[in-house]
Amino acid sequence: CFIGLRGLINLGNTCFMNCIVQALTHTPLLRDFFLSDRHKCEMQSPSSCLVCEMSTLFQEFYSGHRSPHIPYRLLHLVWTHARHLAGYEQQDAHEFLIAALDVLHRHCKGDDNGKKANNPNHCNCIIDQIFTGGLQSDVTCQVCHGVSTTIDPFWDISLDLPGSSTPFWPLSPGSDGSVVNGESHVSGTTTLTDCLRRFTRPEHLGSSAKIKCSGCHSYQESTKQLTMKKLPIVACFHLKRFEHSAKLRRKITTYVSFPLELDMTPFMASSKESRMNGQYQQPTDSLNNDNKYSLFAVVNHQGTLESGHYTSFIRQHKDQWFKCDDAIITKASIKDVLDSEGYLLFYHKQFLEYE
Repeated sequence: CFIGLRGLINLGNTCFMNCIVQALTHTPLLRDFFLSDRHKCEMQSPSSCLVCEMSTLFQEFYSGHRSPHIPYRLLHLVWTHARHLAGYEQQDAHEFLIAALDVLHRHCKGDDNGKKANNPNHCNCIIDQIFTGGLQSDVTCQVCHGVSTTIDPFWDISLDLPGSSTPFWPLSPGSDGSVVNGESHVSGTTTLTDCLRRFTRPEHLGSSAKIKCSGCHSYQESTKQLTMKKLPIVACFHLKRFEHSAKLRRKITTYVSFPLELDMTPFMASSKESRMNGQYQQPTDSLNNDNKYSLFAVVNHQGTLESGHYTSFIRQHKDQWFKCDDAIITKASIKDVLDSEGYLLFYHKQFLEYE
């Protein structure tokens, strides 16, 4: 019997919510925050505070009770604060994750011990402490080679997949692949690292997307490259399996191999100089544990775009994995986890991880 393992009743196409709740309740630092009762509610009506409800939910999960929990209050609070998710039709688990983090972030006001005093725009709430990273965008003028840099916060990284309408360009000579019509065919297998290489590869913006260069004082063609300026404690990767356009609605079922342990060093802004023309190189700083992550939760989608079902795998006690299918919790092997299709992948920084 493992404390924290508890099923969730499906209230009518609410598996999208249940799988995210399982991932959040098994996030170590979030669990520590809620079980130590550190939330100070500043809302006039605590019954409308999503953070208060999450605190209650954590207490329920770690009470030792085994019967499935009925998350109706959580569902209705999310409907109240994120109206685009209201209703009993199937919703997207990724949309729910972002909406839930946004509402929790807004309702955590007062939990950061006044650390905003020096910078009113800076939030140090528990959601930002755990999930917020910094994404650096470098736009380089093709004429004067001047660089314009911006850094934006993120809660997750959305990654394109082969098979989408976005070309999946070849990555590196060492990827054991061939190139057909601009798409990467890597021995029939794509890895999470492949997707991250593509995400951080320089992109030529083209003549139809000229920007005004501050050095040239005129509109010029440029290249854009994204890198990680600051890594979050929990890194969430969203594999873009659902493609929506005016002409096309489909699910991309490409298998993506993802590791139990992930080193983000090659994708850092600080590693950019060691990358030649965007080509991936094996990191030399293998001792930089600050950039190393361990997988602790996976959300999967079975079925089609029109009719599907969400489940999740969660990790407990180092290498014990469980499958959460609404109210049913079953043991799972590491092979079960790594063989799954993968829609949302949750990684935790190794040096901050504890049981």
